[in-house]
Amino acid sequence: MKIMDGAEQYYWPSGKQGVLLIHGYTGSPAELKLLGEFLYQAGYSVLGVRLPGHGTTPEELNSTTWHDWYAKVMECYLEIQKDCREVSVIGLSMGALLAMKLASEQKIDKAVFLSAPIYIYDKRIPLVFLAKNFIKWIKKGKRSYSVPEQYNVAYSVMPLKALDSLLRLIKHIKKDVLKKITRPCLIIQSKKEHTVRPESADYIFQKIRSKQKKLLWVEQGGHILTLSDERKQVFFSIKQFLEE
Repeated sequence: MKIMDGAEQYYWPSGKQGVLLIHGYTGSPAELKLLGEFLYQAGYSVLGVRLPGHGTTPEELNSTTWHDWYAKVMECYLEIQKDCREVSVIGLSMGALLAMKLASEQKIDKAVFLSAPIYIYDKRIPLVFLAKNFIKWIKKGKRSYSVPEQYNVAYSVMPLKALDSLLRLIKHIKKDVLKKITRPCLIIQSKKEHTVRPESADYIFQKIRSKQKKLLWVEQGGHILTLSDERKQVFFSIKQFLEE
């Protein structure tokens, strides 16, 4: 299957501190590349995961489930772990959910959750369970971020069968995963975005069992914080947290 230009997985080995980057639903490793470059320049080894069904075609995404996505995360975690003494994980949106599962099961160093979806704004969400049998996908709103196009590689539609699996993943995270997280965590959430309800961040903060946990609110930013105008603040906050 041909991979979209810019959507390729990347691995930049450097120091013994590794960072695993996990992108969001319908996105690609590109949306975390600016953060990856920033951390690589700070001396971290960086692996940007390309989740199954992403960066190829919406049809392929519809043939995958969250179990496939998590299997790839585990595979990449084991890969970077070979080279690094400590590995931290950073997930964006759906990638944050997968990062939570990894943090609940593996001895990662630290975890960062960006724009993690526990509660979602879209009123069509309750209809996905039925609609997925009749409709392949629905159109997404256009992303507008002031970054070069090579960092903004994503599908323009949301495949519904895969979206249904994402909703099942959210239920699994709420029911089985959050209470098992004890590693140091940083939760970052924009107050002004149209995908994830901000109270998601409060919910995660309250439910995880970590002794060391922080919740950072970003005033603007939008959903894809790593591409937003507030990204420098986000990047420096992440670096500071990883260095603590």
